[in-house]
Amino acid sequence: MIKKFKATYLFLSSLIIGLLQIPFAFAKSATGNKIFYTHDTTVSHTPTDSLRLMPAIKSVYDSLHLNIKGLSAQAYEYAKKGFDFLQQEGKLINDSIISIIDFSLPSSEKRLFVIDIKNYNVLFQTLVAHGRNTGKELANTFSNKASSFMSSPGFYITGPTYEGKNGYSLKLEGVESGINDNAFERGIVVHGAPYVSQDLVNAQGYIGRSQGCPAVPVQYAESIINTIKNGSCLFIFHPSYISHSRML
Repeated sequence: MIKKFKATYLFLSSLIIGLLQIPFAFAKSATGNKIFYTHDTTVSHTPTDSLRLMPAIKSVYDSLHLNIKGLSAQAYEYAKKGFDFLQQEGKLINDSIISIIDFSLPSSEKRLFVIDIKNYNVLFQTLVAHGRNTGKELANTFSNKASSFMSSPGFYITGPTYEGKNGYSLKLEGVESGINDNAFERGIVVHGAPYVSQDLVNAQGYIGRSQGCPAVPVQYAESIINTIKNGSCLFIFHPSYISHSRML
């Protein structure tokens, strides 16, 4: 009887011990065969850490340090907004180049910026004239009327080139009704002019004025015109114009 009890006891003990070993053996086998995914607590998967691993993406304005070059953030932001609108409307043939004239700056400043926004490059930064009746050092009065000799702010699409009384010139199409849409008929074009020069800035503190055209230095006129011609966006900025623009 005692022997039978011992045999039963040993059998049950062995069975229990064997059952207790099964999970450890299974876990060891599973881990060795990489069946289970094990979360590595040493690696953080928080959004903050993910952002730290990504390269910082800067805007064209920040990347090119346009604030240091003198272009206001407001002028650039409005220019890009209008540029995007014209691009979405399919009105731009050349959507790599944007030209911004910041008339919030005096004419003694290099306030024309020609920017390659796809390749992050400032192609030109130079002086540019405003109309003789628009102001002296600063542009402050604008018109869309013929023979006003005033500048017109807003968005333009560049057209073809031609040889005129001011030499090699670039036609402009104003695309904002009531603001600059008479530009083509008025003969508002980009051209070179001897009165747009650093020598005049040094001598009198401001450059000469045009009949409403955004005239540029003679030595840069051909290069600028050839860069921006045929379907790129040109934006003339002034704070007073913003509230009148339907595009913005």
